[in-house]
Amino acid sequence: MRRITRIATVGLASAALALSATACGGKKSSDTASSTESAGQKSAAIAYDIGGRGDQSFNDAAYAGLEKAEKDLKIKGAEAEPTEGESEADKVQRLTELARKGNNPVIGVGFAYAPAIKKVAAKFPNTTFGLIDDTSVTDKNIANLVFNEEQGSYLAGVAAAKASKSGTVGFIGGVEVPLIKKFEAGFAQGVKDTNPNAKVLSTYLSQPPDFSGFAKPDLGKAAAKGQLDGGADVVYSAAGLAGSGAIEATATAGKWAIGVDSDQYNQAGLAKYKDKILTSVTKDVSGAVYNLIKSVQDGKPQTGEVRYGLDTNGVGLAPSNPEYKNMAEVIAAVEKAKADIIAKKINVKTAP
Repeated sequence: MRRITRIATVGLASAALALSATACGGKKSSDTASSTESAGQKSAAIAYDIGGRGDQSFNDAAYAGLEKAEKDLKIKGAEAEPTEGESEADKVQRLTELARKGNNPVIGVGFAYAPAIKKVAAKFPNTTFGLIDDTSVTDKNIANLVFNEEQGSYLAGVAAAKASKSGTVGFIGGVEVPLIKKFEAGFAQGVKDTNPNAKVLSTYLSQPPDFSGFAKPDLGKAAAKGQLDGGADVVYSAAGLAGSGAIEATATAGKWAIGVDSDQYNQAGLAKYKDKILTSVTKDVSGAVYNLIKSVQDGKPQTGEVRYGLDTNGVGLAPSNPEYKNMAEVIAAVEKAKADIIAKKINVKTAP
C-alpha cells in the first residue's frame, strides 16, 4: 500500500487520540509513491476526505475496502491524503496524479471531490472514477457510490429514544451541508416517532466553506459537553474525525455515544470508550469501494448511481456492544422500524 501525500497536522482532543490516529495510519512520513506499472500489477487508488486515514470512521471504512481488494483481488493499492485548507486545484492535481500512474479505479472519498472528478474523469476516459456520497457529477466513467444515511440514522434515533432516561438526546454534525443534514433528519424523525415528547439538541461544528468540523476532535468534544450540560444522555455524531472527540466526552461522562460510518465500538483508537458506544450507524463504504474495484477488474466497471440502503444492508446499526445486545426492547423497536422502512411503511425524511 502506498500513500502519496500526508495530511497537515490536526490538533487532537487528547494524546490517546493522537496516538491512535498515528497507529491507524500505519505508514511513516517517508513513504513515497512509485509507478504502478513497474511490476505490471493492476492497481486501484483512493483519495481521502478531510481527516484522512486514521479518523476511526469514514476514511478508515474506505481504506478497509481497498485493503480487502489488495488481499482478495491481488491488486496494488495507492492512497492519497488531503491537506488542511486545500484548494480545488489540489484535489484535481491529486486525482490526476493517481490516474496518470495507471490506477483504475480512482476513488474520491467524499462529496468534496465532485468538481475535481468532473474535470479529471473527462481527461482519462478509460479510467473509472468512483465518487462517494455525491450524485451531482455524472459521466460514462463515473460511479456515484451513495447511501441512504437517513435510514440508518432513523434506527439510531429509535435506539436513542429507547435508551434515553432523560428524554433529551443530541446530534452533532461536522459541517452543515445537505449530506450531514440527512443524518440529522433521519435521527430526529426516529427519536420523535418513538417518543414524541423527546427533545433533540442539534449542533454543527462548522459552516461551509469551513470544513474543519470534520477534522478537529476538540470541536466535537466541546459540542458534546455542551449537549450533556443541556441534559442529553445519548449523543450521536456524524462528524468524521471530530466525532472521536464527541465520543470521548460522552463516554467520559458515563452517557451513551452513537458512532457513525464504521462500527466504532471495534475501532482500536476508541477502545478506551467502547463500553459507552451504544451502537454505530454503519455505511458499507468498504463494500462499495471493494465492489467498484472488483467490477473494474472483472471488466464490467460500475457506472452511474450505485445506491446502498437498508434493503441491501448498505446501512444499518452495529450490534457489537454486549449491553446493546441485551436491550431486548431497544432491539425489538429497531428491528420493527427497519422492517417498516424496507416495506415502505415509514418514509424517512432527508432534510430536517
